[in-house]
Amino acid sequence: MRRALTDDLELDDDRRRIDIDAVHDYLSNESYWARGRTRADVEQTVRDAARVIGLYDGARQVGFARVISDGVRVSHLCDVYVLAGYRGRGLGVELVREAVDNGPHSKLPWTLATKDAHGLYRRFGFSAPNTRIMQRPGSP
Repeated sequence: MRRALTDDLELDDDRRRIDIDAVHDYLSNESYWARGRTRADVEQTVRDAARVIGLYDGARQVGFARVISDGVRVSHLCDVYVLAGYRGRGLGVELVREAVDNGPHSKLPWTLATKDAHGLYRRFGFSAPNTRIMQRPGSP
């Protein structure tokens, strides 16, 4: 999948295009959920993910989402981010839409963990059973 967005931005799920250094930098230094994660760990999670989606401004990676799934019964959305200079333009919505609604796991039940983006994920059918975990039931 490769999908053009506005302003010459693009979503792409080609794992080979993921800039591991850029993802590692954001997750390890800026995120609250993966602070200190090693580059080797980031490389492994990208390699072993069911699906990864990059958000690109030309050759520069400016966002990311990762899906963990067995492909049959469950999917988990994680490591979703958009760089600060690109926020407020609906790009996080596009990343989540591509991962959850448009991907091969769209009919499966979903989970995710978040402290701060409940409104974004509610738009895609996730609910909050507590303050950190959100779930989305699968389709029949």
